[in-house]
Amino acid sequence: MKRDIKSPIKPVRLNGLPEETRGELKEARLKRGWSQAELGRRVSLPQMHISGIESGKIVPRFDTLLDLVRVLDFDLLMVPRALVPAVQALVRDQRNQDQRREDGERSLYAADDDEPKAKGPGHDEV
Repeated sequence: MKRDIKSPIKPVRLNGLPEETRGELKEARLKRGWSQAELGRRVSLPQMHISGIESGKIVPRFDTLLDLVRVLDFDLLMVPRALVPAVQALVRDQRNQDQRREDGERSLYAADDDEPKAKGPGHDEV
């Protein structure tokens, strides 16, 4: 006897990792100077699998994605949707600061390593 009862839960399956995520994985790999084969060796996957993930042809399992992210010195984090814009702004600001440092610019709030540090309370000068 077959029931035609629709489930209220709809399975959601990604067709692939979002392009932005794939790009960030590739960028992190290239920043370390690793080939796809080297990244694959570090997470015990063949180079063709890494290529498939980066191109969007392969959707990695969660544990595989976690391995990739961690070996690239990142982490996956669950963020409440309401806070996503704030977290994205923080990440964007950090990346911009890193870029300015590489370009020779300094943040206005950066501590000067050349200036002597105050020794204890009461040494603030105006």
